[in-house]
Amino acid sequence: MSVLLGALTSIGPLAIDLYLPALPRLAADLGVSASAAQLSLTAFMVGLGAGQVVVGPLSDAFGRRRPLLIGFAAFCAVSVLCATAPSIEFLVALRLLQGLTAATGVALTKAVVRDLYGGTEAARFFSMLMLVTGLVPLLAPLLGAELLRVTPWPGLFGVLAGAGGLLWLAALLALPETHPRHLRTGSAPGAVLRPLARVLGHRAFLAPTLTAAFASGAMFCYVSTGSFVLQEVYALSPQGFSLLFGVNSIGMIACGQLAGRLAGRVSMHRLLAAGLTLSGAAGALLLTAALAGLGLPVVTAALFLMTSGTGLVYPMALTIAMSSQPSSRAGSASSLFGLAQWTAGGITGPVAGAFGTGSLTPLAAVVAVLGLAGCLAGTLLMRGGNRAGG
Repeated sequence: MSVLLGALTSIGPLAIDLYLPALPRLAADLGVSASAAQLSLTAFMVGLGAGQVVVGPLSDAFGRRRPLLIGFAAFCAVSVLCATAPSIEFLVALRLLQGLTAATGVALTKAVVRDLYGGTEAARFFSMLMLVTGLVPLLAPLLGAELLRVTPWPGLFGVLAGAGGLLWLAALLALPETHPRHLRTGSAPGAVLRPLARVLGHRAFLAPTLTAAFASGAMFCYVSTGSFVLQEVYALSPQGFSLLFGVNSIGMIACGQLAGRLAGRVSMHRLLAAGLTLSGAAGALLLTAALAGLGLPVVTAALFLMTSGTGLVYPMALTIAMSSQPSSRAGSASSLFGLAQWTAGGITGPVAGAFGTGSLTPLAAVVAVLGLAGCLAGTLLMRGGNRAGG
């Protein structure tokens, strides 16, 4: 079950990371700037966040399985259309739709875990999922870079369509319904939307969600802008960037597994604080490297610290947030957590990209600010919050 859920939730990261090495080539082929090409990433992330707010409450009303199967079928169709986009405007619009459809996998897998597990068991399961989903940022850019040797960038969307089709078939054959009828909300609009309002009123949910959003914003700023900066400023090839990206992802995987092993022996709030501290230190080091011109080794070390911090922050914040809500509201809770995470990611990349990709400084400044914000949020918002998870 963990492998299947990990694969289903990885469709969102796969649709981002597979074509990261192609962004400079995509911008050149379509005759647009780097920031315009980044809008295709932003549109996907916004769609991924907004789609979760739709599919999460619907899954509370109608179950997890049916919305997931419909979403994956739509993802395949939109991926094929992305491969035929004649301009950046069409591609951005289609990527928004692609994100909306991919939201089913990202949101509903978290809801399924909440249906089945709670507390420490949920923390261990979410950490196990990170082992599966962590392989995506490790391998997808490498795969994308190699595919670019034999296909232009539209071919990468054909690969995404094929992956979505395989996951749809796997879910059809192996994913049971985990949300029983007696726990479902009514199908009337008011009944569907009411759980969202109740989740938003929970400080015990909002505090870890905001800390995760800041960490995710820093991570996705690196994901969307790093492809340009590292290739332009440090003259890395698409393959060289993908290799560095993969090495940094190892830190996220390792820390995610460490968090799972320590869950139950160390407070989840302490593990979350440790991850936020790593993220804050990474931002400070990256900004120092940018301002002092310390070179690629220091930059790589800072990025490794940031991804490692994310490996601790994400499963702990997600477990604390989801455990604060009953299973009957798991879809709504998962959708709001995802909305915060992916909206933060969708905003930060263009903010850094607007100041140009010919320097590391804009990327470093955004990562540093978000790292500090995460530390402050963890200190101020978690104080007095629900301690039941730890």
